[in-house]
Amino acid sequence: MGALLIVEQILNGLQLGVTLFLMAAGLTLIFGIMNMINLAHGSLFTIGAYLLVTFQKLTGSFVLGLALAVPAAALFGVLLEVVLVRKLYTRDHLDQSLATIGLILLFNEGVRFLWGKFPLGVTLPDVLAGSVEIVPGSAYPAFRLLVIAIGIAVAVGLWLLVAKTRIGMLVRAGASDREMTQMLGINVKRLYTIVFALGTALAGLAGAMAAPIVGVQSGMGDGVLILTLVVIVIGGTGSIRGAFIAALVVGLFDTFGRVLLPAAVASMAIYLLMAAVLVWRPEGLFGVRA
Repeated sequence: MGALLIVEQILNGLQLGVTLFLMAAGLTLIFGIMNMINLAHGSLFTIGAYLLVTFQKLTGSFVLGLALAVPAAALFGVLLEVVLVRKLYTRDHLDQSLATIGLILLFNEGVRFLWGKFPLGVTLPDVLAGSVEIVPGSAYPAFRLLVIAIGIAVAVGLWLLVAKTRIGMLVRAGASDREMTQMLGINVKRLYTIVFALGTALAGLAGAMAAPIVGVQSGMGDGVLILTLVVIVIGGTGSIRGAFIAALVVGLFDTFGRVLLPAAVASMAIYLLMAAVLVWRPEGLFGVRA
């Protein structure tokens, strides 16, 4: 493998990795704080992509469309949590899994009803549609570099939010001991709504950023959800740091595996990686030991 190809695959792996991180960060917080299994998280990825398409058509601008799609996804998350999800917090994991599988079917059919059955495209502005020469003789798509930059910026922002702010303190407290947090007078119901809205916004951002690369269609988040769950298992539930490191590892591992390994082996590579991590650390790389 030549040096230029290695650089390109590293960047492809980073781009996939930060996309998975945007998904995993919200989902691992939701599970870590609420003990809530949300298998419909991939549908929120899809909705973010369709919101971008809608707002880009309304405004005629990709940037404005993206700027509107993310808060719209967060608002959708608030409505979803208030109307339905909060009723599942006291149910067991089987009920949560079945209910959110039902949401997947509902969302997929709803997307087909609202936007049609055929895939939709996203038009990038000229400055993002071209390529950037990262090393002499090797150009890389500018938009993919933007995805990497946004993913890293969001990771830093989340770390600052969780580690340095009052909301982050409450999030960490809720993840450590929900009952004690509530006894101290914290409005846990509102905290849950904020966390779910944040997770939905991150999933929506991931879907919007993936839309110009993979196209927009119903069910586009289902495959991403599987990779996201692998990331959470490897990184450890409830850990933002674990989600970030595991997402980059999975992104690079999957990208290089598809280049270097036979197709049949490459499709299993990340699952073999997950199994190896679980044998070594059943709680994940940064999970808390029981």
